[in-house]
Amino acid sequence: MNIGEKIKNIRKLQNISMNYLAKKAEVSQANLSRIENGQQQPTFDTINRIIAALGYNLNEFFAASSNEEPPDTTKLLHSIRKLNIEQKQALQSFLEEMLK
Repeated sequence: MNIGEKIKNIRKLQNISMNYLAKKAEVSQANLSRIENGQQQPTFDTINRIIAALGYNLNEFFAASSNEEPPDTTKLLHSIRKLNIEQKQALQSFLEEMLK
């Protein structure tokens, strides 16, 4: 899977429109479309902005590429990243109880 396909898959998993992601990443929708469709290679700055707008850092994005988590796991991990510390602690406690 190339970078553009990965961006497109993550965007769709998060139910984010191309227009919304383009605005959040400060790239044109046309450029984002070309990147997602493999017609254009993004610059480092552009890929960094797009990945950040998706809620990832470069390490997470490329590590996910090598691990290829199932889509539902990727979506769950993305949701967990959005939680604050207290929410993460509550989730951890819940999971520990659930797994007993």
